[in-house]
Amino acid sequence: MPESNPRPRREIGDHGMIGNQETAALVARDGTVDFLCWPRLDSPSVFAALLDPDHGGAFELWPDLEGARAVQIYLPDTNVLMTRWLSAEGCAEVVDLMPHPDEGDATARRLIRRLRVTKGRVAFHLRCRPRFDYARETPACRRAGQGALFQGRDIALRLDGSVPIEAAEGEGRADLVLDTHEEAWFVLGEADAPASSGEEVRAVTDRTAAAWRSWARRSTYRGRWREHVTRSALVLKLLTSAEHGSVAAAATFGLPEAEGGVRNWDYRATWIRDASFTVYAFMRLGYLEEAERFRRWVGRCMITSGDQDPLRVVYALAGGEVAREEELSHLAGYGGARPVRIGNAAGHQRQLDIYGELLDSVYLSNKYGSAISRQGWSHIREIVEHVRAHWREADAGIWEVRGEAQEFLHSRLMCWVALDRAARLARKRSLPAPVVEWEAERDRIAENIWDEFRHPQHGYFVRARGSTELDGALLMMPLVRFVSATDPVWLSTLVAIRNHLSDDGLILRYRAEDGLPGQEGAFSTCTFWYAECLARAGRLDEAQLVMERGLRHANHLGLFSEEWSALGEPLGNFPQALTHLAFVSAAFFLDRQLSDPTGQVWQP
Repeated sequence: MPESNPRPRREIGDHGMIGNQETAALVARDGTVDFLCWPRLDSPSVFAALLDPDHGGAFELWPDLEGARAVQIYLPDTNVLMTRWLSAEGCAEVVDLMPHPDEGDATARRLIRRLRVTKGRVAFHLRCRPRFDYARETPACRRAGQGALFQGRDIALRLDGSVPIEAAEGEGRADLVLDTHEEAWFVLGEADAPASSGEEVRAVTDRTAAAWRSWARRSTYRGRWREHVTRSALVLKLLTSAEHGSVAAAATFGLPEAEGGVRNWDYRATWIRDASFTVYAFMRLGYLEEAERFRRWVGRCMITSGDQDPLRVVYALAGGEVAREEELSHLAGYGGARPVRIGNAAGHQRQLDIYGELLDSVYLSNKYGSAISRQGWSHIREIVEHVRAHWREADAGIWEVRGEAQEFLHSRLMCWVALDRAARLARKRSLPAPVVEWEAERDRIAENIWDEFRHPQHGYFVRARGSTELDGALLMMPLVRFVSATDPVWLSTLVAIRNHLSDDGLILRYRAEDGLPGQEGAFSTCTFWYAECLARAGRLDEAQLVMERGLRHANHLGLFSEEWSALGEPLGNFPQALTHLAFVSAAFFLDRQLSDPTGQVWQP
């Protein structure tokens, strides 16, 4: 058989994602699983060919079909992925999935691949070459019954199949030929898991698809972008830990924000910053249980503390401290972008905005869900007092810049949100607190923003105190109700963002120096924030156009990357939870405005 799958380089967005709510795999359009961490999303990788095609490890499965066209679809309203190969001489398909978490630990920790020929007679080749511990270990491989066992120092996986699998050096191989309507299957899982059978594989596939469809039907969204919103919800659910309720920022690490550059981070963790967006999106779609589980996870994080601050910027999915940042010098990097990093040093930065995002999520949960506990409120009071003491200070900001700390407007804004939401919650729930003092401090922050964060000539809001630069994070100002969406100063800010941060209709985070070389692409989250701001300003035609431009930059399956290049190509970690959250928010608001421009819109 051929040494390897003879196909062109796989692009970041040329993938679908499957998972079991503890880990996730990326499946390229050519049928290769080229990214998977095991057994959890933040565990070391076993397949990372996306970052190093030669040494990262992959699970390749491909047909001998000259000039075949490959297409991918999800089974409707599921996270079950189908890749099809189409040619004049024959057609085939592989269905990829990880069992729904309801299957239980023994069966959910599996990667299932079901192969079927739909036309003609087709030969297939399989090559499974896991590389454990971020490709730092090549496992020993030996036959185990009809399958292959991959044995490493700390992990062992077994590949079973409906055809014999040959054990070679560090990899399992198989060749097979199927006629029309014939099937084959392969299962990669724990070495001590029960053996699989064809009947069980078919049953698990059916139950998994049914479970995802049942979950998708719970969505209350019936608007214009329903198909895309449903896909975003399914993506967010896959990035949500079934065990903990936390939501990973993305499924991947090391994918570059600038081609060939050094902006390569690990997003397999949960940022407190995303808290309010997550709660908001799940509640808007009717997924109250998911919102409540995430709120409880955040509540547990509140009880822990960082080294100096009462809250960490980012947490491991289990709720502890995120892994220290480390460079994997042995990996080539996606398109040569190095260094490849795991862990995240941002966990030790000072980012004052996180308190506002946390308090916004707590306020939303209390308004539409369960009431906060006495212990929880005690921690909130500690956080509010911390904000009162430190809101005037400089920090690294929302974008976690690695240059000199500044007084960022977004950080100042979110300190205002922290005090505002805490005061509102205290009054709403009659909770003990110095509400008058909190409100007075909140108003001082507001005056400080209006007085000291404006362009000296043009009067619009600026990125940082003493700066004349703009920032995509300013788009949060009307979204958190600091300023009216039709205020003249805000409208001039919106125009300035369009004029100075837009790249062919897509919005950059900033153009200022940030301490790192290279120029990143347009930030997908900011583009959808911009669309929502336009809608809130009553500029619905413009908002629709921005939405459509953003949607056209989703990949073939409706998944969003972190950023987009000037050519519209995906950049950064993938798929990006924050982008899907921002899209859901924009779709909800814009649809309501288009349906009834004078009507009331659901508000936090």
